[in-house]
Amino acid sequence: MNFFADNVLLIGLALGSGLMLMWPLLKKSAAGIADASPAEAVILMNRAHAAVLDVREATEFAQGHIQGAINIPLSQLEARLPELTQYKDKALLVHCQGGIRSGKACSLLTKQQFTKLHNLRGGLNAWTQAKLPVVKD
Repeated sequence: MNFFADNVLLIGLALGSGLMLMWPLLKKSAAGIADASPAEAVILMNRAHAAVLDVREATEFAQGHIQGAINIPLSQLEARLPELTQYKDKALLVHCQGGIRSGKACSLLTKQQFTKLHNLRGGLNAWTQAKLPVVKD
């Protein structure tokens, strides 16, 4: 019993750091949206045959995008949801330029019962920094 009383701060520190390490897992499971690094996104696309949803504007999309990506700008996403119904139970990788708009898109898609969403962490910026290919129209 003296051990616990003498080491309250150390025990609290250990528990706190353990919770901080588990936070990303808890956050992911609560929201239902997994973040994916560019390397994880490639694996997801190759192994799970994930579809790629680009929520940037058409002009941004034309300047360069991930091959095979579906372009539905965030501003039009709600109106164009019927185009995505075939992906409700399939892996769907959502991205934008930096990760902000895709997070909003993932929240909207979660409300529409999309079950296997993945948000590309850092967006297309992270993708190109990882020296992964983009195609231009």
